[in-house]
Amino acid sequence: MDRNGCVGRRLDGTSVAGAFGLAGVRRNRRVPGRRWTRGAVAATLAAALVLGACGGGGAGGGEGGQLSGTITIDGSSTVYPITQAVAEEFMAEHPGVNVTVGVSGTGGGFQKFTRGEIEISNASRPIEADEQAAAEEAGIEYTELQVALDGIAVVVNPQNDWVDHLTVEELKRIWEPNSTVRTWRDVRPEWPDEPIRLYGPGTDSGTFDYFTEAVVGKEGASRTDYTASEDDNQLVTGVANDKYALGYFGFAYYVENRDKLRAVPIDGGRGPVEPTEETIASGSYTPLSRPLFIYVNNEAYRTRPEVRAFVDYYLEVVGELAPEVGYIPLPDEVLAEQVAKLEALR
Repeated sequence: MDRNGCVGRRLDGTSVAGAFGLAGVRRNRRVPGRRWTRGAVAATLAAALVLGACGGGGAGGGEGGQLSGTITIDGSSTVYPITQAVAEEFMAEHPGVNVTVGVSGTGGGFQKFTRGEIEISNASRPIEADEQAAAEEAGIEYTELQVALDGIAVVVNPQNDWVDHLTVEELKRIWEPNSTVRTWRDVRPEWPDEPIRLYGPGTDSGTFDYFTEAVVGKEGASRTDYTASEDDNQLVTGVANDKYALGYFGFAYYVENRDKLRAVPIDGGRGPVEPTEETIASGSYTPLSRPLFIYVNNEAYRTRPEVRAFVDYYLEVVGELAPEVGYIPLPDEVLAEQVAKLEALR
């Protein structure tokens, strides 16, 4: 219980840590057969809506070295499953600390971060110039930490038996502003003369930013007549229920729903490549492989023991937890660089 009397409560009144029975989970001493699936993590989205009475940003430390306080995190829905998994295990280790993780998209997270409303921002793209300027104006110094690798999966309904692959140029024609593509036949003449119904992230999503820059050639450049959502699970449902749908979102959402979806191999100039852990890690799944980040408020890290402990713990366990929620761990040398950044802050 933190000093405000909160223990990370869900809206149904149960404790966040207790929702998955994590009391005995520790690094290298994990529950047999337990895996952090997308569905399990998605079930804890309600945990982000912690009762307002819990407050946020309380200084921690506690007596006798016991950590206490509240850590508030928001941002990317793509990074959410990793951060939520780390938060659950950290709270099991440190029950006096309440870690809340919200999902407002990378852009939404940076808005809160640069206003000083949160200590950590999840991001599926690097911080942009205007966001850097906002942080500087507010006097907020921060550290960027890579935490995992991800790919963007382009998916269709399993009943789609005509798409064997798509080129980046075809993706551009489909998704660019003022696109004239309305049917599958508009993409290739031998494909069905049926409407192509599109699903993708909203404009606050880092996945949207990355995809539009990598595919269309300009960040934020996209047609607008598609079903958009910051909740990737809604996009999964849309494609899974529509034979003529096409969508894109983070690779891990595809992994968790591969029984409902089919990933489309993408030809980035060297032949079609299917998104897999191996192709994403090697960079051969181009141009839709990317790093994932958290951004840490430097002052909070230096002055609040619970924030420092959480961020240090994050880098300690992320290599183990990332594959369990469908992401690819950083190479050892890259992870070591992130640890060195934290050491420089102390």
